[in-house]
Amino acid sequence: MRRSMKKGFTLIELLIVVVIIGILAAVAIPKFANTKQRASRASGLADLRNLATAQEGYFADSSRYGVTVDTLTFLNFRSSNGNRNLTILGGVGGWNATIVVPGPQTCGIFVGLAPGRPGGMAVTVNEGVPTCW
Repeated sequence: MRRSMKKGFTLIELLIVVVIIGILAAVAIPKFANTKQRASRASGLADLRNLATAQEGYFADSSRYGVTVDTLTFLNFRSSNGNRNLTILGGVGGWNATIVVPGPQTCGIFVGLAPGRPGGMAVTVNEGVPTCW
């Protein structure tokens, strides 16, 4: 009798491969989501640092902080894509700002005699240090 030599994978082998791919996906997807959220947060913090730099330059020129949208246009400040609802409050002695980043999270910063901390933050924040909550 002659044996036939069929080549290929058995059903068990294919099922094992599918299970292994499923386990790898179950581990990788949450890690990717966490990385994406950290990147959004870093983007918001970078926007607030850039805003602080622009504000200090404006203060050096005019002895006051810019707190209007027109001032931001003058400073040529634009937030990163995805970040929204930039809010600035302030006056001669200081300012504060908040921005909403995807996630959703809110990040804020305050400098000087700002009229309250951004968004009534319940977290501990140091002056001039952007923080997310």
